[in-house]
Amino acid sequence: MDLVFDTSALPVDDRAAAWRESTSRALVPTELTLRDAARFQARIHTTTLGPARLSAISYGPLLSLRTPRLIRRSDPEHYQVAVILGGRQGVEQAGNSAVLHPGDLVFYDTSRSFTAWAEQDDGGPAAQSLLLQFPRRLMPLAESRLARLTAVPLCGSEGIGRVVRGFLQDLAAERSRCGPRDTARLGATAIDLAAALLAHHLGDERSEAPSRSPCEALFERITAFVDQHLHDPDLTPSAIADAHRISLRYLHRVFQQHGTSVAAHLRERRMARCRRDLTDPALRHLPVHAVGARWGYPTPAGFSRTFRTTTGLPPGRYRDLAHERPDDGPGDAAT
Repeated sequence: MDLVFDTSALPVDDRAAAWRESTSRALVPTELTLRDAARFQARIHTTTLGPARLSAISYGPLLSLRTPRLIRRSDPEHYQVAVILGGRQGVEQAGNSAVLHPGDLVFYDTSRSFTAWAEQDDGGPAAQSLLLQFPRRLMPLAESRLARLTAVPLCGSEGIGRVVRGFLQDLAAERSRCGPRDTARLGATAIDLAAALLAHHLGDERSEAPSRSPCEALFERITAFVDQHLHDPDLTPSAIADAHRISLRYLHRVFQQHGTSVAAHLRERRMARCRRDLTDPALRHLPVHAVGARWGYPTPAGFSRTFRTTTGLPPGRYRDLAHERPDDGPGDAAT
């Protein structure tokens, strides 16, 4: 797993701000309060597993809030399953509240507000966890039913919970010995195991995860791949087909069966990211053309033309209107 953040390399005064920025990029944006900023230490290792991401996180005492305003501003639309490895942690979401201990698992949703906290007893271990993140659309269970399980402690010491916990721990330990094809398959397996865990705790036949057709599974893998590579200006239909070892003709057929085209899907997802960044106050220092370049539009003219065609406004005007009305934005929310 790749080390993406470590406070030991930073001056004490910079650690809080750096932790906020790193967790916003690697996990999800939240409002953070550190219990003891002068002594705060944290580290994040992460790895991509096809459509999923697995992160190993350790951190000191803190309070983290995922607010409605942050959700409106930036929502990756992910589900998350955490394995608690150390320390004393807690999370509240959707009216549920959990105090978590080593060996527990917990499920939560980035599209809903939550509060999370971690405490550290004198001489005790820092909070440590493994966090599996994946797109909500890849979960085959109904969102309305899953809300019952957010912020509920799930046993990781026996049965399906122990299987999931062991799989994620082994995956974190052995990731470096797995090739790209292996990790994509293992990511899909991790998502299936998460669905099995949640179906078990929902506890009735209606919770059985429906099987997906090969075409549906392929479409989900491709759209997850697209989301991971939107920044690449060379992400073309031909490149997508090659990455999945299918013909360009078959790729177009898969998207047609889902009521869209490859080009339209690429444009919609890139525009969603651009709209999100243009409305983010933290990115207002970036020139408009740099926002486009972040999401696969290397030329300012091409970005401006596509953005105007899609939204009816040039990107600079869209940004100005968004910051005049920061809570709502000038148009539909980016996803």
